[in-house]
Amino acid sequence: MKSSLFSRIIFATLTLALTVNAFAASDTHKSSFQISTPAQVNGTQIPAGEYTAKWDGAGPAVQVSIMQGKKVLATVPAQIVTLSQPASNSQAELKNNASGDPELMSLQFSGKPYSIELGAGAMKTQTKTESNN
Repeated sequence: MKSSLFSRIIFATLTLALTVNAFAASDTHKSSFQISTPAQVNGTQIPAGEYTAKWDGAGPAVQVSIMQGKKVLATVPAQIVTLSQPASNSQAELKNNASGDPELMSLQFSGKPYSIELGAGAMKTQTKTESNN
């Protein structure tokens, strides 16, 4: 009886330890931002409003999901860029694309030591970095 109880305690302890490690290993990031004008994100038009950028991993290359609530509106390849100091405020950079429509190009989040370069600009940076290695 004692060995059975001991085995169950050991099994429960190991299960708990593995579960905690699985959650600790999760490297999911989420940060909020807002845009004041409709913009393109990887070919998808998103209206002005508040959004969440969500991505897995520390980069530098990641896939960013642009979400409103729990709904994913667009997914875009991105590059995590380390800043020399944390951003003093959150901002979303929009730039007119070839057809003249505003496109979401980068995101910075207040207090975070990185920015996220989205879409074609991110891929150019990644390709340039890979060719330099």
